Amino acid sequence: MDNYNDDLYPLALLMDELKHDDVSNRVEAMQKLDTIAIALGPERTVKELLPFLNDVAQDDEEEVFAVLATKLGDFIPLIGGHENCEPLISILTILASMEEPLVRDKAIASLNKISLDLTNEELNGIFLNLIQNLSQGNWFSKKIASCGLFGSIILKVDSNTRKDLLKLYLKLICDDYPMVRRSAATNLPHLINLLTEFTETSPNDVNKINNQDWEIISKMFQHLINDDQDSVKFLSIDVLISILEFFNKINETSFNSDFLSSALKLIKDESWRVRYTAADRFSKIAVNFVNNESDLYQLIDPFIALMKDHEGEVRKAIAKQLPDFTRLLTKYPSTKVTIINKILPIVNELSQDQQEAVRASLASTITELSPILQKEATIEKLLPTFLIMLKDEFPDVRLNIISNLSVVNETIGINLLSTNLLPAITELAQDHKWRVRLAIIKYIPKLASQLGEPFFNDELLSLCMSWLWDPVFAIRDAAINNLKELTVIFGSDWATREILSRLLDQSDKIDEDKIDYSNFIIRLTCLFTITKLIPVLDFKVIVEKILPFINELITDNVPNIRFNVAKSYLVLVESFIEKKLELPINEQELKKLINLEILSNLEKLQNDEDVDVRFYSTKSIQGINKLI
Repeated sequence: MDNYNDDLYPLALLMDELKHDDVSNRVEAMQKLDTIAIALGPERTVKELLPFLNDVAQDDEEEVFAVLATKLGDFIPLIGGHENCEPLISILTILASMEEPLVRDKAIASLNKISLDLTNEELNGIFLNLIQNLSQGNWFSKKIASCGLFGSIILKVDSNTRKDLLKLYLKLICDDYPMVRRSAATNLPHLINLLTEFTETSPNDVNKINNQDWEIISKMFQHLINDDQDSVKFLSIDVLISILEFFNKINETSFNSDFLSSALKLIKDESWRVRYTAADRFSKIAVNFVNNESDLYQLIDPFIALMKDHEGEVRKAIAKQLPDFTRLLTKYPSTKVTIINKILPIVNELSQDQQEAVRASLASTITELSPILQKEATIEKLLPTFLIMLKDEFPDVRLNIISNLSVVNETIGINLLSTNLLPAITELAQDHKWRVRLAIIKYIPKLASQLGEPFFNDELLSLCMSWLWDPVFAIRDAAINNLKELTVIFGSDWATREILSRLLDQSDKIDEDKIDYSNFIIRLTCLFTITKLIPVLDFKVIVEKILPFINELITDNVPNIRFNVAKSYLVLVESFIEKKLELPINEQELKKLINLEILSNLEKLQNDEDVDVRFYSTKSIQGINKLI
């Protein structure tokens, strides 16, 4: 009797927890579903757990259903294999028919996962019936669910059944409910891609795709591009791209004129949402017409029309397509000439667009036009536009230009780049608005890696050092981080030569660049900078230059500096321990160095008159002792 109770316990526990008033408890109980199935074993899971879950699937909250739908997708091994899949599919069918999209999507995903484990016989029996029943259901949610399941069976059936399935799908495309048509349109590109892949891998298969299949798909597409709902029609653009890719892969171009007409119709559609999608996918459409000069030429004016569109979102999307589309145009002389004559004047207009998001979008791609136009045209046509955008009041526009300057550098050379664009960058770096200065600082490392060390040292290093003394703390802090990133790019020797030599110069010689250590803010900034650089400097530099500088500051008359010295000592030791295997000294010598140069000074600071200095000294000593 006890054994019987033990056997019942897992299921009883689940039933009990699923009756809990709090939905979060029921969700947590459902998360343990696979554990309970393992405890019960395959036979009892099929006979006891699944009937119980069938009841649960009809009476609970959506959060519980969502977990249940996900968990059931991995249940095939837990029920003894695909032979026992029917009750599992039955539960998921209930969940897939629900109106809540989250539950429905998870149930469809699980059904598709289960289909991978089924035999062709089971797919043609159980799964085919399931799709037919759902697609002919009397409620929209069932039809929506069916749209997501066609892909799992479309290649597993014979050509006649496939034709029937496509006819069934055509009915869904033509359904009275916009939600059903939208779901069918969303899933159609995936179906076409599966058929494309099948044609590529099995061109001589007895069930290969035939003209009758494409007639049905063509009817689907025609219905979609003429749909009266924008939320359905814009999805036809992805369908068009999938169809174009199929015919391109089989080298069939006889239908291109029809497809081009459809593409132009969608690009010029009254709905901004349709035009936006066309703009967003413009290059994907155009690449399928690149082998015909006349077809490609016909896309130029529509491209320009989208650049002039009255909707900002459309202009923003088409700006992203500039490099890819203009690259396609270089294939033929007749289309190449339009880049400078027709497209660049509109690009110049977009660079001063009233919407900052459009300008930022253009800024992220415009530099990629340099290698397409080549040196002379870049200097004459693009550089003036770059200068305008570098002075844009919106930071994202300026930063998008700066972060992509390496492409321009490769085309026109560093000398021209520095002559034309660097003054604008320098001007921004000294802007009276501290947020503008901050934005430029963050992009200096990216610029440095593009320009190289010699050029950076000559043109930008002094500027980077000057930010350390900025009156705004956020700028000083960003400047310190900036120097660390530059050290990562250029190396420890560079930092020693160019940064430390300036920061640690306490000689008596008169020099206008010499740092005034009488100001405690300057001393503190130097300490912060050196502490930040410690992890990226060589051991020899730290011991010979950094450590003596920090040691001198333990007697500073400003408590704020003294307690930051205590913090710096901990950073030093952390860096030593992290690089222990790379250090030129052994472990005993390292401990000796830490004891003599660091811990002894921290012990002095432990007796400091200031409470904060004593606190941070003790904290650093504890941290160091744990490390060594």
